[in-house]
Amino acid sequence: MMFAKRLREGVRSGRITCSVRIWQRPKVKTGGVYAVEGGHIVVEAIREIVMEDVTEELARRSGFDGIGDLLETARHGPGTNVYLVEFRFVGTEG
Repeated sequence: MMFAKRLREGVRSGRITCSVRIWQRPKVKTGGVYAVEGGHIVVEAIREIVMEDVTEELARRSGFDGIGDLLETARHGPGTNVYLVEFRFVGTEG
């Protein structure tokens, strides 16, 4: 999974543990391990949600200032399905 540059430190520190993605179909799976800068993330859960589930609180949990800020980043490509991806960061050792 890719994260905007401004979100990467929050992911690495463990402050950001979820991401809202708008895709045609899921691009990650529960239990999947995906490389990110400084280590990798382990997807703990992914579920399809509706746009109304995207709240200001969820946007902040995802590292954004609000819903508009989140959607500017999440909306790219032709996807229309909204997914909530919950993950944990695991850093590289040594």
